[in-house]
Amino acid sequence: MAGADGDDSLYPIAVLIDELRNEDVQLRLNSIKKLSTIALALGVERTRTELLPFLTDTIYDEDEVLLALAEQLGNFTMLVGGPEYVHCLLPPLESLATVEETVVRDKAVESLRKISQEHSPVDLEVHFEPLVKRLASGDWFTSRTSACGLFSVCYPRVSSTVKAEIRQHFRTLCSDDTPMVRRAAASKLGEFAKVLELEYVKSDIISLFTALASDEQDSVRLLAVEACVSIATLLPQEDLEALVMPTLRQAAEDKSWRVRYMVADKFSELQTAVGPEITKNDLVPAFQNLLKDCEAEVRAAAANKVKEFCENLPEDGRETIIMTHLLPCVKELVTDTNQHVKSALASVIMGLSTILGKDNTVEHLLPLFLAQLKDECPEVRLNIISNLDCVNEVIGIRQLSQSLLPAIVELAEDAKWRVRLAIIEYMPLLAGQLGVEFFDEKLNSLCMAWLVDHVYAIREAATTNLKKLVEKFGPEWAQNTIVPKVLGMAHDPNYLHRMTTLFCVNSLSEVCGQDITTKHMLPVVLKMAVDQVANVRFNVAKCLQKIGPVLDSNSLQTEVKPVLEKLATDQDMDVKYFALEAISVLVLA
Repeated sequence: MAGADGDDSLYPIAVLIDELRNEDVQLRLNSIKKLSTIALALGVERTRTELLPFLTDTIYDEDEVLLALAEQLGNFTMLVGGPEYVHCLLPPLESLATVEETVVRDKAVESLRKISQEHSPVDLEVHFEPLVKRLASGDWFTSRTSACGLFSVCYPRVSSTVKAEIRQHFRTLCSDDTPMVRRAAASKLGEFAKVLELEYVKSDIISLFTALASDEQDSVRLLAVEACVSIATLLPQEDLEALVMPTLRQAAEDKSWRVRYMVADKFSELQTAVGPEITKNDLVPAFQNLLKDCEAEVRAAAANKVKEFCENLPEDGRETIIMTHLLPCVKELVTDTNQHVKSALASVIMGLSTILGKDNTVEHLLPLFLAQLKDECPEVRLNIISNLDCVNEVIGIRQLSQSLLPAIVELAEDAKWRVRLAIIEYMPLLAGQLGVEFFDEKLNSLCMAWLVDHVYAIREAATTNLKKLVEKFGPEWAQNTIVPKVLGMAHDPNYLHRMTTLFCVNSLSEVCGQDITTKHMLPVVLKMAVDQVANVRFNVAKCLQKIGPVLDSNSLQTEVKPVLEKLATDQDMDVKYFALEAISVLVLA
């Protein structure tokens, strides 16, 4: 290759080669990322004849450089002269698809899948399909795992003889000696099945599926469960019972919890794929067993699917199935020993009320919700509170308030401050669900009580809570309900409570607007400037600074400025500091 002083047009490739050979990985990585620029500079002819052979020879590098290369090559079609020359990209990508690092192989396969679409059917058979065969019969498992991801992209566009060869190769890989290869084949089984003709799905895929689903490695078996969803959607209803269900039943009772977990995780999709009849006869008992599984992870995955599973049941027998078969299992899960299981159930159980209707909800579900509201795990309680609206729609606010509200009040007064804190954070949500009249009647006093809690974090959260409530219910509600109570605390003997008034004014001024702030809040704040406690006085200065932008300039000049000037001569250093800061921020000097 000519140096920089020779042919000028060779300069970029010379620099690239220097950088690619550089000891510094970062420099090599940068040059790979600039490949497209260099290919543009070289033109399509020389990219094909010089750059690609050079890259194919240098595939012995750090993984991150190879990863960048595999990604770049996927976007190189136009740089080598368009679809008719796209096969030139296959040699470097083939080498990359056989390296040891999985991430690089996956990226190479992704790029190969991408450029396969740009091959004409003839090129696909002449160039791409032989590459897939070479990978599929490679000595190292790395190349064979990569081949698994390429069958489905070339199968639909080749002749029937080549199709037969591809099916044969896939069959061989499904029974490969190396578990990693079988795992790769299992993960692509569903995708491959989708491009096959129905007769071959029945004759080839089903036997492969059955074999993989009873593989000695659980990591292979669980991937076969994923494929089951795709296969079941492809087959006509009458074939499902004979061809898919025996294997699925076996997977649902597999000795490895990972496989059972996968069945639970994919349960709704399986239910949709197999249809209502099989669901009723087969999946309901299987789902019951998964809800009672000995492994907590499996129970949690199944609990997560309870609502979805019930929604998708055939309507004619839905209520009976839920009440007789599923509800007993759900009741047991409410008192499960594992908190993840209880939490998973709590996040979906409220949705059952819309399926079961008012009477069943009141009789059967409300006791469960109550039990969960009193659970020692905060996540369980919060999952229930955050989904109250769907129960409210079914049974109405009165019924809800009689049953669940006492439990919420109990939590709001819990001895553990973190429990109280969690309930405060849900108050605006509850308020939105329950409406203003109900809120004023039942929950307002709670929100005010939190303002005088002995834990600062609670008082702080209660202040933020008030702001959110005013955003929901509006300034007029605030003026009648909240503001008088907040301002009443300004005369409290405890200075911490007096300070809470100032914190509330800070957060409420913005949402209440100029009128309420100027007429009601400002006079109280100004009076507090002569408080005995320095902490209160400097918080007055901070508060005036915060509410200043809400006030009109007249109030600022005539009322706020004199008070701040007086505080600026206070004996306490902190009071003086914050007063001067407020004067400069509000530009009152």
